[in-house]
Amino acid sequence: MNIHEYQGKEILASYGVRIQRGIVANNAVEAVAAAKQLTTETGTSWYVVKAQVHAGGRGKGGGVKLAKNLQQVEEIAGQIIGMQLVTPQTSAEGKKVHKVLIAEDVYYPGESETSEFYVSVLLNRGTGRNMIMYSTEGGMDIEEVAEHTPHLIFTEEIDPNVGLQGFQARRIAFNLGLSGNAFKEMVKFIDALYKAYIGSDASMFEINPVLKTSDNKILAVDAKVNIDDNALYRQKAYAEMRDILEENAIEVEAKEVGLNYVDLDGTVGCMVNGAGLAMATMDLIKYAGFEPANFLDVGGTADAKRVETAFRIILKDPNVKAILINIFGGIVRCDRVAQGVVDAYKNMGDAIKVPIIVRLQGTNAEIAKELIDNSGMPILSAVQFQEAADQVKAALS
Repeated sequence: MNIHEYQGKEILASYGVRIQRGIVANNAVEAVAAAKQLTTETGTSWYVVKAQVHAGGRGKGGGVKLAKNLQQVEEIAGQIIGMQLVTPQTSAEGKKVHKVLIAEDVYYPGESETSEFYVSVLLNRGTGRNMIMYSTEGGMDIEEVAEHTPHLIFTEEIDPNVGLQGFQARRIAFNLGLSGNAFKEMVKFIDALYKAYIGSDASMFEINPVLKTSDNKILAVDAKVNIDDNALYRQKAYAEMRDILEENAIEVEAKEVGLNYVDLDGTVGCMVNGAGLAMATMDLIKYAGFEPANFLDVGGTADAKRVETAFRIILKDPNVKAILINIFGGIVRCDRVAQGVVDAYKNMGDAIKVPIIVRLQGTNAEIAKELIDNSGMPILSAVQFQEAADQVKAALS
């Protein structure tokens, strides 16, 4: 589950991580009030107006701007709220901005130059251990750093038996070229950041940039946080941070009815039982020369009601030109699935306006094919994998 920057910073602050302070606003009037409150609390006279969307690269799309007075705060907030923000991490359509974060200016002049670093905590799937990835090249896309200057990216793996050790935090601060008070501050920052990552059951904490201020403080200017969905049952407070306005509306609806659905860009809708078979089915569609419109795993049950629900979810995508149902009858009998498909088709009447191809294999597959072929419904049946692909190709040619 992705959360907004201001929510990620709330989690960080609760674990003792120093952050760039800010107040969220839903409109320009609230933005001015937030700026006034921020001045009272922090003394800042300049403000950073930041779009709150679940995507990185906001600055490149015009979603992060500096305001030097309250009038500019109002103007900039009014421009950003409601805009379709397009970044390197969004679709071409972009994401609508519903709120902004009014943050304090932390790039003030002082005894030394400011420096930006990149720090993230995530799981190294290759070793099964958490790791801290960091670089002196903060403020840039880490992908660009990895491509052009990979020697500037460091990693520190954490032994799960002992957790983050003091010498590791000190090594990170040393590799970032820090000394004196900034060195000590970074050590504390890394320790608190790792505790926040573990304590919140996160799958990723990415802070870009981590700033060394002109008076040698270390703080998080940004926060990109992903909480593990599987841990939300014990993280009730964080579960409430979910913003469904930032999620795909069809995926949200599918999740509410217990379907595993991921929206894709193709034209062939998929209804499959089992994630592995779903992946193989999408490969099959691609080999046939088309693109899958979705990943949809109906699970172990495929009765008429569930099939009908899946149909309605798939057909919400206007790009769908055909639907391929691929079910393996292991736990569930193929004839029951076939009857469910026929009943769902009858119930939906004229709502289905695209070809339906059904491939059932496993227990009672022959009976299932007879049920579909004799149903009187315009449903194409298949037994072999390749046969299903050929049916899709014929239907869309």
